[in-house]
Parts: sequence; structure tokens; C-alpha cells
Amino acid sequence: MQSTTSNKKPMRRLLKATIWVASVVVIIVLTATVFQKQLLTIVATKIIQERFLIQSHKKDDGLYAGLAGTGAPFPDINRVGPCIVVQAGDHLYIIDAGQGSARNIGLMGFDIGKVDAILLTHFHSDHIADLGEMMLQRWGSGAHTKPVDVIGPKGVESVVEGFNHAYNLDAKYRVAHHGAATLPPSGAGGTARPFDLSAEENTSVVLVDEGGLKITAFQVNHAPVYPAVGYRFNYQGRSLVISGDTAPCPSLKKQSQGVDVLFHEALQPSMIKMIHDQTGLSPNPSLAKITLDISSYHTSPEEAAKIAQEAGIKHLVLYHILPPLPPVLNNMFLGDAAKYYNGPITLARDGLLISLPANSDKISINQMLK
Repeated sequence: MQSTTSNKKPMRRLLKATIWVASVVVIIVLTATVFQKQLLTIVATKIIQERFLIQSHKKDDGLYAGLAGTGAPFPDINRVGPCIVVQAGDHLYIIDAGQGSARNIGLMGFDIGKVDAILLTHFHSDHIADLGEMMLQRWGSGAHTKPVDVIGPKGVESVVEGFNHAYNLDAKYRVAHHGAATLPPSGAGGTARPFDLSAEENTSVVLVDEGGLKITAFQVNHAPVYPAVGYRFNYQGRSLVISGDTAPCPSLKKQSQGVDVLFHEALQPSMIKMIHDQTGLSPNPSLAKITLDISSYHTSPEEAAKIAQEAGIKHLVLYHILPPLPPVLNNMFLGDAAKYYNGPITLARDGLLISLPANSDKISINQMLK
């Protein structure tokens, strides 16, 4: 009898413990259910606060480049259309307006309402698709009374006029809804600011030269697309070059001499050929000819690496990636690039932020979009 009684005591303790744990779980579940709305409100408020804090965060003085889009015309689940945001001190510029990039600008923490100007490298659709959205967001985010400047080579007037016309009704709706004090009608759209470059190679023009910031536009070779340009930014002892779309050309190498970072477009011909060889399986009758032609006015990773080595740049970043690239094929895309350039090469994806602190040699890389 004593043995039986002693066996029952642990069983009772286990039963009591089980009942206690079950009661606690029930209470937690009931509490979570009752206060679910309050808890979710707290979480949502925290997310909103963090988003605003990211956009209002003031960066240390220096030159920053955020890649809001690193893709090209082919559909790519990992990359939207080409777009680079450059911040120099208190000045903010957008270079190109690839499809989907306007959304990424905000997600990366840049305040599009503070954009000084939008610069276009050329007028292929994948570089201008989000221009209307960017002009709208800049107006709506900053209550501007003047349209944003859209700077580009000759022809930019036609592009801006078209987007202004397309968004005209939208602007009227928003003024009617929110009021002219919130959205001044005079600030809608964009104002084209064309510049002219001669057809000769190695020509350039200084667009901005004030407050320690210098922006230079220079001719590149994207024939038959003409005009096509790249941009160089110099600020507080730091520098970067954005190639735009181009085949290898002397003007780009000249403008890239000694810069901290070269953002160069890249197409891997061997991978494009693989696509070309399978175009018989595609219902698209134009794809075979397009994939045959496309390599002629772009630059391979190996060619970009040679330019970087010869120009003495500190860091090469490849963007405008062709063809669409799952991460498992990164090494195949880079090919033999590392043989031709002894510095670091970064294969960019959307959300990459390059930081160049003023009067320093430091180059920091962070991924802002996961």
C-alpha cells in the first residue's frame, strides 16, 4: 500500500502542472485574442515610425549612390529597371527612371520629395518608364511650386512633354482632392533641361559646379542610339561614374580616370548566345534577331574590368544586368572579369548602397533591400 500511495503523488503533481500550463496557454490565447487589435496597432505604428525615421535620417557628409534598379528590359524577378540615386551632401539626384524603380527609391529610405533633378542617360524605354511616377511623387512629397528639372541630352524635351501630357488629368484629380495648398498646381510634372554634345568622341559638358559638387555629362557609344551619355559626380574629394548604356569607348575610360567607384552596365555575351540558341522554342518571333543584335551596343563584364583596370578605379560595380540572372549563375555571368581587374568587383542587385564619406578613402557597401 505504501508503494501505491507513493506512485500516485508524482502523478498528481504532473497532472497539476499540466493543468497549470494549459491554463496559462488558454489565458495567453484569450488575452492575445482580446487585445489582438491593440497589439497589431502597436506593431503597425512602430513600422510606420521606422519608415519615416529612415527617410528623415541625415547621412554624414559624403557621396552616396543607391541602386534602386539594376536590371534591363528582359523580365527579371530579382531586378527592376535601371536607376541610381546619388546624394551629395544635401543634394539629391536620380539617374535614369527604369520601370519599378520609383518604389525602390522610397523603400531604400531616400526622400524623393527632396530630389533636385532627374538625369537621363538616353531615351530607351527601360530608362524612362518610371519618369512620370517620379515626377508625380516628387511633387506630391514636397508640395513643390515648380516642376522638377529633367536633365538630358537633346531629345529630353519630347520625353518630358509626353509624360506631362499623360499625367495631366491625374494631376488635376489630385489637386481637386487634396487642395492647391497641399499640391500646388504649378509644381506638377517636369521641366526639360536639354544639353548638347557634339557627335565627336570625348566631348563632355559640366552641368553643375557649385557647393563642392561637380556633375559632368559625357558622350558614350550606344549606337544606333544617339545621343547617349554617362555622368561623373565629384564631391568633397570623392568621385563616381555612371556609364549608362554603352559599348566600350574611350570617352568613358577618360572620364573614369581615378574615380572611387565605376558603375558600369554589363551584358554577358556567352549567356545571351545560350538564349539565342534556344529561341526556336519561344513563341516570340522577334527574339532570335534581338538576341543576335543586342551584344553589339553593350559591354561584357570582362570589357568593363579592363576599363576599370586601365582607368585605375578603386571599385567596379556592374549593373543593368543582361540577361536576367538568378544568383546561382553569378560566377558564370562574371566570366573572366577578375583576370583583367585586380580590384573588387560587385555584381549589383536592387537596394545596394555605396557610401563614400567626404575627404576619405573609405568605400562602404550595404544592402538596403532584402
